[in-house]
Formats: sequence, structure tokens, C-alpha cells
Amino acid sequence: MSPKISETPKRRYRKRRRAEQEDRTRLRITEAAVDLHGSVGPAKTTVSAIAQQAGVQRATVYRHFPDEEALFAACSAHWMAAHPLPDLESWAAIEDPDERLHAALEQLYAWYERGSYMLEKTTRDVATVPALRSSMEAIAAWFEAATEVLVKGRPERGTRRRRVRAAIGHALSFETWRSLVGQQGLSQEEAVDLIAGLSRSSRPTR
Repeated sequence: MSPKISETPKRRYRKRRRAEQEDRTRLRITEAAVDLHGSVGPAKTTVSAIAQQAGVQRATVYRHFPDEEALFAACSAHWMAAHPLPDLESWAAIEDPDERLHAALEQLYAWYERGSYMLEKTTRDVATVPALRSSMEAIAAWFEAATEVLVKGRPERGTRRRRVRAAIGHALSFETWRSLVGQQGLSQEEAVDLIAGLSRSSRPTR
């Protein structure tokens, strides 16, 4: 048997093993960065701190993530996979606009509660960390779509509809949730009922 042929499976195994090790290292770096982003915030997260927490050298971090944009994209994808936003299609399937808004707020406010530790840091640091902007813009696009789903089917028209749309956008905001629950001390259920009730009371009388 030719030596070249006999060594081929071994080379394939070694290459596959190296690729698996590289994937594990990349994941370890990503998880370390995500942990730091959620604890000290993106602005205070250094490559040295990521390397130390991941148990690798700084050069290894740069080999996997040559710039901040690549690192933040990986971190955002990793965190969002573990904390997916609510499904807009399930909201759209609810015919009654008031019921739809109530269900949406229940799901979104629960998402805020689970992810507030990260959202507080990223919203705080986005102005000073340009690499965050792409991820935050993607989330902003989701909220724009969410607002459209919740406005659909409402009876308001003209100026009133524009105001209702603004009110719904405000209701969906993380800052609104943080004010009602974090600062005013309302429970999740109380915050949802308050906002949903305000929406119902703003309906035009016939």
C-alpha cells in the first residue's frame, strides 16, 4: 500500500480535530466576551480581560476576531440565540388589537426581565462603542416591525393613528419597562395591565 494513501485518513482526522479545537476556542472566547459585556459592559471589556477569562493569549483572540466588529457580531449572535426576541408572527395571528398588544407586552416585558443585565450595559455603551451599533440597529429594526404589527387593525386614523403608533413604540421601549418595573416598582403584570389599559382608554368613541 502506498504511504501517501495510508496517511490520508490520519491527515483528515488531524485536520478535523484541529478544526474542532479552533471552534471550541472561538466559542470560549465568545462566551468570555459575552460574560464581560453583561457584567462590566462593552466599553470596559478589554481584549486582555477576554483572553484571561477564556484562558487564551491575546494573540489568539485577535486570530479569531481581528477587529471589534467581528467580535461584537459573534457576541450578539451568541446572546440572541440564547435570548430570542418574541415571535412577531404569533403576535400578528391575534386578530383583536388590544389582545395582541397585551400578549406582546407580556412576552416582551418578560424578555426584558431575563435580559435586563445585558440590555442596560449595551444601551448605555452604544454611544461610545461604535462596534455595537450594527447589532443595536438590527434590534431597532425588529422593534420597528413589531410596532407595525401592533398598529395593524387599529381603528385610529390620521393624527390620532400617528399618536397611537408613537404610544405603542414608547410602550415597547426598554426604557419604559425599566421605568415602570425598575424605578416605579410595578410588577410585570401591573406594568402590562397599565400600558394595555391606557391603550384601550385611548380608543375613539363612536
